[in-house]
Amino acid sequence: MASKKIFGIVLAGGEGKRLMPLTADRAKPAVPFGGVYRLIDFALSNLVNSGLRQIVVLTQYKSHSLDRHVSTTWRLSGMLGSYVASVPAQQRLGKRWFSGSADAILQSLNLLRDEKPDIVVVVGADHVYRMDFNDMIEAHIASGLGVTVAAIRQPIALADQFGVIELDAKNPQKIGAFREKPKDAVGLGDSPGEILASMGNYVFDADVLIDAVQRDGARADSNHDMGGDIVPDFVARGQAGVYDLNRNDVPGATERDRFYWRDVGTIDSFFDAHQDLIAALPVFNLYNREWPIFSQQLNSPPAKFVRDGRNAVGTAIDSIVSLGCVISGGHLERSVLGPWNTIDSGARVVDSVVFERVHVGENAIVQRAILDKDVVVSPGATVGVDHDADRARGFTVTDSGITVVGKGEIVS
Repeated sequence: MASKKIFGIVLAGGEGKRLMPLTADRAKPAVPFGGVYRLIDFALSNLVNSGLRQIVVLTQYKSHSLDRHVSTTWRLSGMLGSYVASVPAQQRLGKRWFSGSADAILQSLNLLRDEKPDIVVVVGADHVYRMDFNDMIEAHIASGLGVTVAAIRQPIALADQFGVIELDAKNPQKIGAFREKPKDAVGLGDSPGEILASMGNYVFDADVLIDAVQRDGARADSNHDMGGDIVPDFVARGQAGVYDLNRNDVPGATERDRFYWRDVGTIDSFFDAHQDLIAALPVFNLYNREWPIFSQQLNSPPAKFVRDGRNAVGTAIDSIVSLGCVISGGHLERSVLGPWNTIDSGARVVDSVVFERVHVGENAIVQRAILDKDVVVSPGATVGVDHDADRARGFTVTDSGITVVGKGEIVS
């Protein structure tokens, strides 16, 4: 870690509209992921594993479960000033909420003035990845630039899904242009089939960040967004550097998951990210002990697989099963179960993501679906089998055919 005071800011105030209905009653960073985690756990784990010990989480929409998770799970020792603190919108600059991620920082500048850091690491709260920020911080300090933007290589065919970074022709460590979802992206010089996509992670000199959000706050034509307004302003002034994730070396990473990063902002990407977890050699490895993903440790019994009254055996193949689950004569395949689920005799759960305390009754079928917490699938009922029937019951069905059942629904 650089011999400077480092402060972490996690931007966790977005509505998460594209993840509805999973965000109908919770903030996007509080959405469960991978059985036992919340999305925010990945950002916080990366910061804590990188040695940051003063971190704030800026929240806004439907933040109760997120605030509760941060306060109960991320309690660092108060010794030496270590903390992870949830900070809601406080309306310090008038009777208004955050109007963008840059405005969230502007309205929270008291936090920086209190701690007086040298460097500020700003990250999003809804990406699944591992990253050691130490090397990026060192690269930022060495560059002498105001901001350094983390970037990951993506196929050029996907350029229209990302904020794309084009390198400066004279200095490849600097950003020459920052383009939002371009249709005519240019490939990298050393890899024409790839582009650099912004990861939404930034390292700033603290004084430079304060100046930037204050100037942005005075602009009537700004959307007050970090990626859409702040970074382009630095690029225009020749003060933006780029950090290619290919340079990052996370302890314990495998060649298969070394540069994994996924934005889980849509139902389809959220579903696909879960499928990345369940292979025998997973695309994203949750079992890296050298760089753990931390979360709340539930006081729950182990999962159990038992025979039912008809002597049918509860089975699970290529799946993740969390604590407290009971598979009683049911079958689970290519799926992720959160805590305290029950799968009854003859039921089948295939290619699905199931949050906590869900009950799938006898002979029910759940396929290619996401079930939020406390859902009850009645005996013999189906989810994901007949999309027209799913829509008629008010369930969300994506264009790719993923059915989403909201919290507490009874499927009959």
